[in-house]
Amino acid sequence: MRHKKKTVKLGRTAEHRKALLANQVCSLIEHQRIKTTLAKARAVRPLAERMVTLGKKGSVHARRMALATLRQKKAVKKLFDDIAQRSAQRNGGYTRIIKLGQRKSDSAPMAFIEWVDAGQPAEEKPVREKKARRGEEAESQKKAAEAAQPAAEEPKAEAPPKEETPPAVPSTGELKPKKRRWFRRRSSEEK
Repeated sequence: MRHKKKTVKLGRTAEHRKALLANQVCSLIEHQRIKTTLAKARAVRPLAERMVTLGKKGSVHARRMALATLRQKKAVKKLFDDIAQRSAQRNGGYTRIIKLGQRKSDSAPMAFIEWVDAGQPAEEKPVREKKARRGEEAESQKKAAEAAQPAAEEPKAEAPPKEETPPAVPSTGELKPKKRRWFRRRSSEEK
């Protein structure tokens, strides 16, 4: 049983875990919403909420404590000036975790963690469409060109399609055997 074992280790050393969580909180402050694994999101939540509580106090000591934890002046400034002000009326529960399902590569459960008081969530980058292959690209250009032509034009008289004839088969009764490709000739062929 895991009695009195509150720390989620995340498979990292203490220094690595501390740096990871501090960076996650700084990214959350900067971008208002981050996508991460569910375990990391659950580990980030208490630290992020503690930082907002320090930001609401607004004292010099609270600012120094936040700076010692996060180690990024820009994030601490934004925390005290923006996020703490938005959450002034709230007594806790500053963040929310939204489960997203599993990641394709390793089936790790993924989640968004975001501020509850954030107005509009940060826009995600649009997914690029794959480029069409050469043949598909040519077809799409032809369709676009056809659509651009006015419909009132008279259709041009099309030539009847040419009938394709199969390649001529030699008239001799025997077909030549195919030559085999060998790296080395057989002894029967060498003679």
